[in-house]
Amino acid sequence: MPAQPSVTKGKAGMSNRALVIGASGGIGAALCAHLSERGSTVTRLSRAADGFDITDPSRVRAAMDGLEGPFDTVLIASGILAPEGKRPEKALSEIDAASMARVLAVNAIGPALVLRHLPQLLPTKDRSVVGVLTARVGSIGDNRLGGWYSYRAAKAAANQIVHTASIEIARKRKNAVVVALHPGTVQTPFTEDYPTHRKVSADEAASNIVSVLDQLTPEDSGGFFDWEGKPVPW
Repeated sequence: MPAQPSVTKGKAGMSNRALVIGASGGIGAALCAHLSERGSTVTRLSRAADGFDITDPSRVRAAMDGLEGPFDTVLIASGILAPEGKRPEKALSEIDAASMARVLAVNAIGPALVLRHLPQLLPTKDRSVVGVLTARVGSIGDNRLGGWYSYRAAKAAANQIVHTASIEIARKRKNAVVVALHPGTVQTPFTEDYPTHRKVSADEAASNIVSVLDQLTPEDSGGFFDWEGKPVPW
């Protein structure tokens, strides 16, 4: 049995509740801290702390069934650029089936498994917001550089999953906002080799994401937005 998720309480008197999936990662941890500072009671799930494997259907089901909702804010911040010891492909000749399957499992199938069990944890009438961190490189319309086949494909798939889930969730939860989010290029050891990208700290990325979520309405549900709240082309 996976360990119980950790809960961090925010300021006294606040009733809003948040769930962060992938809470042990750099941006996931920063999101937890930022939400807590704002007064949210934050429930965290991660592989490191809870044995939560987003690619394992049974573990996802057990963890989600073990939570008590409703949550008005849910953030899915799990993801990998490439399997450990690998890098994103620069050419077709570098595509490896096993590596591609792993990237798709973590970045697309994993969020889908979480979303499968999420409606039961959202309020039926009050506003709620679900943000799934994807990436601008998952945009087909914005792809002018090529490369990164697995990561691009996985994030494009995740975007479609989020958009489709938003339609279904809205049928019973009219005030739910379900969106894909591009947090920008976050400073990590993996992004050190990409000097042309403007990078932000995990703390700044978390602040930007929460600010965008604050501004979204149910009419925005199903959209794909960047860290400034601007729509990203599919």
